Amino acid sequence: MKILFDTDPGIDDAMALLMLARDPRAELVGITTVFGNAPIATTTANALALCEHFGIDAPVSRGAAQALALPPRGFPEDIHGRDGLGNVGLPAARVRGVEALPAPEFISALARRHSGELTLVAVGPLTNLALALQFDPGLPQHVKQVVVMGGAFGLRGHGGNVTPVAEANIFNDPHAADRVFTTAWPVTLVGLDVTHEVLMHTGYLDALGRDGGNEGRFIRDITHCYEAFYNARTGGGIFSHDASAVACALDPSAFTLRRGAVRVVTEGLALGQTIQSPLGLKFGSTDWHGHPAQSVCVDVDAPRLLAEFSALFVR
Repeated sequence: MKILFDTDPGIDDAMALLMLARDPRAELVGITTVFGNAPIATTTANALALCEHFGIDAPVSRGAAQALALPPRGFPEDIHGRDGLGNVGLPAARVRGVEALPAPEFISALARRHSGELTLVAVGPLTNLALALQFDPGLPQHVKQVVVMGGAFGLRGHGGNVTPVAEANIFNDPHAADRVFTTAWPVTLVGLDVTHEVLMHTGYLDALGRDGGNEGRFIRDITHCYEAFYNARTGGGIFSHDASAVACALDPSAFTLRRGAVRVVTEGLALGQTIQSPLGLKFGSTDWHGHPAQSVCVDVDAPRLLAEFSALFVR
């Protein structure tokens, strides 16, 4: 499967990138960076450093530094560290550099080069994808599917992680997300309703670090910072956000999907909330009317995802 990875590395982004590099089902044809877990200069430097350190050949294109319509916000150093990668001191890339094309044009070029074959896996704010749609209105007909780590639909008590109703990636650019979800191309949302079910507990992470080779040791090193933030909620361990989106892109059979139009609240108290109008329910003429049905993950086989992730690194 040909994949373009739109990312804001980010601890869980780095884990998902290493998963893409390891999984034989994935052909990583490009990486685009976006602000989110850290400023764009940092996320881009991290993507280049990860690629160089782990021998990942995919080209890297620098993307958006801020949201379409919202003023800049701070960055979650308490979660991802000052460097976005848990303050482990990953050496900066010495050879790798960014592509000449900025992310929106790069996405368009790759989609047209691999027309009908390219899957976009987006695990940060959706600014690059929205700008790509603006740059190339014909883009959707060339994209096979879009898989997004984002959203929260309130299932099984899982609300937002930056407000009671909003997930971070969507909250960071709700206008971009609404544009992406209302475009006529197939989108699957892998939100907190399922990623909060996929818990990598402390023992799992320790085993990955002990038995998972260079990648496993690196994952364990960077997740200490992440785990310290989540401990109060998890009792020891981290949620597998971005790796779950990659898993869904490669094989959605581990997920239960619900179809229906998806909209994003772009102002007010519920800024960033994702809401789905399930297929089959009739409300007359509303703001959901006339928009394409998209897929929302509502359940997941968490033990399967955890076993498959570990098996990529532990031989």
